Amino acid sequence: MLDRSRGLPLLAAAALGFAVLAFAAGRAAGLETLGLTLTGLVLAAALWFGRPLSSFLSIFVVLFTAEYIVFGALVLASGLGLWPTALAGLVPPPSLPVTVGIFGILVVLIGRIPVIRTIVGIADRYFETSDTTTATIGTWVRWTGRERRLAVAAVVFLVLVNQAQVAISVRLSFFNRDWFNAIQNRDEPTFWSLLYTVFLFWAMILIASSVVEYLVQSSLLIRWRRWLTGRYVDQWLGEGNHYRMGFAGASADNPDQRIAEDIKSFTDTTYSFSIQLLSQVSTLVSFSIILWGISADFTLPGTEIRVPGLLFWIALAYASAGTLITHLIGRQLIPLFFNQQRYEADFRFSLARLREYGEQVALLGGEPTERRLLGGRFGAVVENFYRIVNRRKLLMMFTSLYGQMSVIIPYVVAAPFYFLNKVQLGTLTQTAGAFGRVEGSLSFFIDRYVVLADYKAVVDRLSTFDEAIGRGQVLGRTEPRIAHAAAPDGAVAVRDLTLRLPDGRAIVAVDSLTFRPGETTLVTGPSGSGKSTLFRAIAGIWPFGEGRIEVPTGRSMLLLPQRPYIPIGPLRGAVLYPAGEGAHDDAAIGEALRLARLPQLAERLDEERSWAQTLSLGEQQRLALARAILARPDWLFLDEATAALDEPMEEAVYRMLAEALPGTTVISIGHRSTLVGFHERRIDMRPGAAGLFAPVDVRSAVPAQ
Repeated sequence: MLDRSRGLPLLAAAALGFAVLAFAAGRAAGLETLGLTLTGLVLAAALWFGRPLSSFLSIFVVLFTAEYIVFGALVLASGLGLWPTALAGLVPPPSLPVTVGIFGILVVLIGRIPVIRTIVGIADRYFETSDTTTATIGTWVRWTGRERRLAVAAVVFLVLVNQAQVAISVRLSFFNRDWFNAIQNRDEPTFWSLLYTVFLFWAMILIASSVVEYLVQSSLLIRWRRWLTGRYVDQWLGEGNHYRMGFAGASADNPDQRIAEDIKSFTDTTYSFSIQLLSQVSTLVSFSIILWGISADFTLPGTEIRVPGLLFWIALAYASAGTLITHLIGRQLIPLFFNQQRYEADFRFSLARLREYGEQVALLGGEPTERRLLGGRFGAVVENFYRIVNRRKLLMMFTSLYGQMSVIIPYVVAAPFYFLNKVQLGTLTQTAGAFGRVEGSLSFFIDRYVVLADYKAVVDRLSTFDEAIGRGQVLGRTEPRIAHAAAPDGAVAVRDLTLRLPDGRAIVAVDSLTFRPGETTLVTGPSGSGKSTLFRAIAGIWPFGEGRIEVPTGRSMLLLPQRPYIPIGPLRGAVLYPAGEGAHDDAAIGEALRLARLPQLAERLDEERSWAQTLSLGEQQRLALARAILARPDWLFLDEATAALDEPMEEAVYRMLAEALPGTTVISIGHRSTLVGFHERRIDMRPGAAGLFAPVDVRSAVPAQ
């Protein structure tokens, strides 16, 4: 947000001061400054009472306020005779400072609309960041500084370029008038002079500005998207938040789509609509003045009733009616687009899951069921798609009729004056062109309603994703909660702990439990007794419950689940995960694979593929053990991490861990009785009187080997 204590009050004071100056100058010199004064007063009030203001919108407000003062000062200087006569062509028309002042007022007012506040709330994160960045311009200029400063500079530059393009369009409108008049009058010298000295000059500038605008715009959008993507990924993955968000319900569904697709759509569309809307408003004001002047003496067709600015009022009424009807027809598209994105993402996710578990599905003969499930999910895609088609069909019928009618309306109204020889051909064409530009600006929302509906769905998805991230960050961090503290004696201790399910139901109660360093322990118990939940609580990722867990500081812990995560890519990266490339050399990786009884993989470190589908579950578990060998943790928790191995292989693996990791304390979860012999201590999860499972310390009947 723009600093409410300094930024907006100073801006308001500047606008107020200039408004007072304009009023005084007008009174003293007899100048018409009422519009300039009123605009400044309203702008100052909007700035003062509009606090706080979005950082993104404040860029436009500051720019428009500065332009109001600068352009107004030029107009006053010219009116007071203080401006050099030789530079009279550089003085803007008196309507220009009023126009940009109104722009500033509109931006402040728009910023109070709830949906706009939601949109700019997402955008502001980029324009308020304190991150530093480096940018290169061409091959010579290299700039280092705050990312937000570069972003603000880019937006200001693009707004100025856009305003310049509108000004060039206005100039070419007058060229069009004079050129067609020259054609009507068969004035060949004027025809060629206008073509070479006016059209070619401004057309080349317009083309060059469009190219520069594209380059700056593209750079801004990719940097904006990169920053937002990084922020969302950081928040999603930060401190295991992605795991806790899984308990947040449907609002956290398909994070891949929200991060990959919705952010791109948000940055592109936010920029597009903010700049395009500014362009349309600029065009509206500029060409409305032209249209008003041309039709100042027009009368209603077939009557003698004079209506000043007739064509402007017709364009305003026509576009207003069209906008209202368009909204009534198309408003149902917003929830339809929201659902379509969700159905598409669900279908893609189902296909990805089927690919991941292809072997299991084949072994179970589950193809018919998968076809039915996929058909159902794609059926939802198709059904919602037809709803969109039916609604867009009605919208298309109306907008097509609207567009066709808008082409002929200015000619119908202005033609009688042409036939009466009251206007020339050039004026008629300028009238049609100005009417088209004004009507097109007023029809901005009609022409883009479908895109706006889709954009609203994107904003809703990002805002609900933000809410899910917020809930995930709070989950397990408010009282009552599981507190983690440093263990004074180097042991892992659990005190007065109650573990709950996401629905709030308690499943485990632990009065006191200590895992001593150097003592291998086996945790047993029936399925659903909370063994894995206890391990996850010790690891610090389970958020449901209350109590205290003490873990030794400065000691590393590693938990291996029954089904390990193996990323797609080179085998080297899969073995090193989560450590990055270079954490261990190939010799160490090969030795770890050999110890994990996977010597056949040692020569395939550069091979890139989906290893989760290539390796059997037993091989995946041994690959995870190779990671443990490389990581050499102080504490190693095995949550049925060898359940897919046969008993001889499991025995070999446990003996290997004892030899390869002599300083590691191993805590295991398992059901096999053979595991007892590899642990010095056994803890059994047993149901208590209240139905809650509690750990019971049982000394193993088989001596440790």
